[in-house]
Amino acid sequence: MQFGMVAGEASGDLLAGLLMGGLKARWPALAAAGIGGPRMTAQGFEAWWPSERLAVHGYAEALLVYRQLVAVRKQLGDRLLQARPAAFIGIDAPDFNLGLEARLKAAGLKTVHFVCPSIWAWRGERVHKLAASADHVLCLFPFEPALLAKAGVPASYVGHPLADAIPVDVPRDAARIALGLSERDVVVAVLPGSRRSEIRHIAPSFLRAARQLVAARPDLRCVLPIAPGMRPQIEALVAEAGAADALQLVDGRSHEVLAACDAAMVASGTATLEAALFKRPMVIGYRMHWLNWQLMRRMRYQPWVGLPNVLVNEFVVPELLQDALTPDALAAAVLRWLDEPASGERVAERFHQLHLSLKRDTARAATDAIAQVIGA
Repeated sequence: MQFGMVAGEASGDLLAGLLMGGLKARWPALAAAGIGGPRMTAQGFEAWWPSERLAVHGYAEALLVYRQLVAVRKQLGDRLLQARPAAFIGIDAPDFNLGLEARLKAAGLKTVHFVCPSIWAWRGERVHKLAASADHVLCLFPFEPALLAKAGVPASYVGHPLADAIPVDVPRDAARIALGLSERDVVVAVLPGSRRSEIRHIAPSFLRAARQLVAARPDLRCVLPIAPGMRPQIEALVAEAGAADALQLVDGRSHEVLAACDAAMVASGTATLEAALFKRPMVIGYRMHWLNWQLMRRMRYQPWVGLPNVLVNEFVVPELLQDALTPDALAAAVLRWLDEPASGERVAERFHQLHLSLKRDTARAATDAIAQVIGA
């Protein structure tokens, strides 16, 4: 059984790696190739290009590499049309994948899009492009299939693979031991993103906030898990912020850090859902190029941006966006969580219920849906 696949950046690689586990359980001799990252290659994926090629932050940055991305998509499409896999599975990255899927579908290949674009949050018109591109959409959230059905897009709710990968009962003690932290330590996780461009915009405020927190609470430990390949950039920003003494840097291990922490500062994105599944109170922060911000703010349909708030339909955790993302505001919001443990416990219970609603053995459900699409 052969599949073409494309996953952009770390979050897509994570989702695709989990999906490949389900695909291989059904088809042990599975072969898959395209664009992917380390979690996919660990499952035997053949990466013709690395997923970092698609890790672009917003419209302004995309314009700078537009020609390169178009060239990669053209070459990839040519190779897939020659190989004729059983199906192409695009994991997220809709601005890249939907155009590729439309070309492959028009040429007779089956196409599956894994992760419904957030048409419920902004750019709702993309549903028409989705209809023209994907034979089937695998949805992470329970309300999405009905929304797509209105536009005639076949879809299945498969749950969120992170809800399967992250234990419902958080292994806090084991995570602390693994990271060299004691039971008495007050721990704040610092997750400023996984893409170079977003780290450049977001990390300076996070790092200065960590410095302020440690100055205010000397017993506090700030731990920053570094995304693959990002250590030189993070170390340079830590030095620039004067935060070297305030942070413990670890390579990867973000799940251990989230399991071990008492509160977290998290860049908006998949990591906020991971923090919620670890039942941790958090402060969501995000900043982007000013042009991207002006465009995005005009297209938003909802008052919240972070996935935990979107999924529970209210502000259960604070969001500090663009100019509001300052070290002072971040540090103050984290201290409120630490000083009000009852509030953190209430949020943890909301996140526990969210976890149960998203837990669906996603790899198997997605594989069953893909098998129906290809008639296997």
